[in-house]
Amino acid sequence: MRHSCNISHTILFSLILILVFKLFIYCDDFQQVTRSIFLAKLRFPGFLEEGDEVKLPPKDCDLFTGKWVLDKITHPLYKEDECKFLSEQVTCIKNGRFDSLYQNWRWQHRDCSLPKNQWESMVCLLLQSRVSGKKSRKKSGSLIIFSIKEYNTTVEFFWSPFLVESNSDNPWRHSIKDRIIKPESIKNNGDDWKGVDYLIFNTYIWWMNSGYMKVLRGSFDAEPVEYDEIERPIAYGRVVKRWAKWVDENVDSKFTSVYFMSMSPTHIKSSDWNNPDGILCANETLPMTNLSIPPPYIGTDYRALQMVADVIQSMKVPVNFINITAMSEYRKDAHTSVYTTRQGQLIIKEQQADPATYADCIHWCLPGLPDTWNELLYTQIISHS
Repeated sequence: MRHSCNISHTILFSLILILVFKLFIYCDDFQQVTRSIFLAKLRFPGFLEEGDEVKLPPKDCDLFTGKWVLDKITHPLYKEDECKFLSEQVTCIKNGRFDSLYQNWRWQHRDCSLPKNQWESMVCLLLQSRVSGKKSRKKSGSLIIFSIKEYNTTVEFFWSPFLVESNSDNPWRHSIKDRIIKPESIKNNGDDWKGVDYLIFNTYIWWMNSGYMKVLRGSFDAEPVEYDEIERPIAYGRVVKRWAKWVDENVDSKFTSVYFMSMSPTHIKSSDWNNPDGILCANETLPMTNLSIPPPYIGTDYRALQMVADVIQSMKVPVNFINITAMSEYRKDAHTSVYTTRQGQLIIKEQQADPATYADCIHWCLPGLPDTWNELLYTQIISHS
């Protein structure tokens, strides 16, 4: 690993899993948190266990093109009822879902395979089976910090739903009707992103409430706050370019690796997968199988996806783009649907009978699809180390 950041691959993968699932663990308002950007930080000591070998895929392997195959032997990667750290908002079986097949699908790449080492998943396995010793979790402003003392390692989640400054930056009070962004202001957030081994960025779902974004004209301290409304792709482009400028000016690629996760799709229109009588994603039990590759634009603004890809190509600092979008568009079956919480309260049976009102087709059950995102992220990190 880079600059004396060696760690056993088993432990490293467990840590990487936290990067994604941090969103699901440590915030009360799951619906809002999973629409946010996540930024995770790792600090590793110079430690490497003997005997850990990883067979990496070939360099020309396209990890993001393939198909979903049913695999009841290796999937799920962990059991829902054995992980005490899973929020009630994602434990679909516990919340009344009768089918569990959504847990058994494995992503099979078209021309290659993932490393043949032991996959582990999420913080529950990290804490329960592989890492002993003292661990801690604390909150500090927009940061939530998880520490493993034995390995001198910290994983940090930073709340910044639009990457740049906004009036939704309070991690605990962000249910705001008029969300306003300040596209050119990123320093306050960026100061917390420096001096780490890995930076993983994402920002998308919070942008999808409207085709227009409110952009601050002056200061948030002014009364009244003034703003302009501009088209979403234009505002998104301004933010991504400002983020790229910050990365180029503040990240030393010799010491820090940067990753950007692509958009997590929604499944709102059942007609997108030829089920005109369906209600959102409710009662969907199988992935899509009869669509072209990549799928049609299901729940994704591909203008934003292309914007990120183009900006990353123009940057001085290398950024690894983890494209989870197309593969996730097939997974109409993997959402929490009516087996989740709403405004912090578990959806009851009477509400489950009204999926048109209560089905959540944005977020995902666990175990489930996000475990595959972790496998891809892990593979990318190991491959570039």
